[in-house]
Amino acid sequence: MTETVRVERRGGVHVITLNRPEKLNAFNEVMHRELAAALAAAEAEPDCRAILLTGAGRAFCAGQDLSDRVFEPGQVPDLSRTIETFYNPLIRRLRALPKPVVCAVNGVAAGAGANIALACDIVLAARSAKFIQAFAKIGLIPDSGGTWFLPQLVGPARARGLAMLAEPLGAEQAANWGLIWKVVDDENLLTEANALAAHLAAQPTHGLALTKRALDAASVNSLDQQLDLERDLQGEAGRTPDYAEGVKAFMEKRAPNFTGRAA
Repeated sequence: MTETVRVERRGGVHVITLNRPEKLNAFNEVMHRELAAALAAAEAEPDCRAILLTGAGRAFCAGQDLSDRVFEPGQVPDLSRTIETFYNPLIRRLRALPKPVVCAVNGVAAGAGANIALACDIVLAARSAKFIQAFAKIGLIPDSGGTWFLPQLVGPARARGLAMLAEPLGAEQAANWGLIWKVVDDENLLTEANALAAHLAAQPTHGLALTKRALDAASVNSLDQQLDLERDLQGEAGRTPDYAEGVKAFMEKRAPNFTGRAA
């Protein structure tokens, strides 16, 4: 069987590539399982300090492969089972990974593919890339966190327009609206994404994992709750070897050598 997900190890970075280019990297069950395994392996690997997620060919991911869902005549599909079995665990894993995740959107990101990109920590997009909340075209709602990410990132008015009109959003507009971090010329996308992932891999990655937790909690916490969480997480960060190394390197006027280890 052809691998639907490729994994390359480049120093402290695991480069994970969705690899069904003939299907615009749309998800079938095999690709779901292979991506879950690749992310679990990266999380468990001590030498992996950052992850880069991208797609093979001319697309990042076209969402669900509709041809992978076969129903008997007259059968009513239960799409919630696919969501609960595959998409929700994937989004939860990306958000909770204790390592930074960079996404390089190399082409169209449609449906669940768009929202999987948004679940990553830092999103770079090729100038020719497009983000499409394609669900409305087939009578569905944005899933894979789309109804959460869109209002958080671009506000309620733009979120409703994107979700209900299903119009393509170009990479430059996505960056201007705050949906993604940065637009990169197509030919430079992977070079910049690899450099960014390598940079993050050399940082105090346990501290970055705590930052991820704090930022995600902010959307539901009151200010008082968030202040308490910052206190607790900062206490944890301050006990790590990386904090001691960062202070020592600053005092000695040299580059720090971070390990990413917890306290």
